[in-house]
Amino acid sequence: MSLKNKTLLYNFLSFAIIFIVLRFFVMSYFVDTHFLKSLLSAILTMVLAPKFAVLKNKEGEQIMMKWVFLKGFKKL
Repeated sequence: MSLKNKTLLYNFLSFAIIFIVLRFFVMSYFVDTHFLKSLLSAILTMVLAPKFAVLKNKEGEQIMMKWVFLKGFKKL
């Protein structure tokens, strides 16, 4: 599996896990309509989910992660 495919998979899984947690466990206490729950959960997930990318440098390709809760970038 190439690094680009891994980053796509990591981005999807992190988004899906955070979205499901927000949609079914957190938003059920605050919002009544289903559409609004999904919309607010998606917006919050886009802000809170970590972003993964492939960085090409002299050492080769590396997967980097940027997250709201971490300062800077983290190498994986």
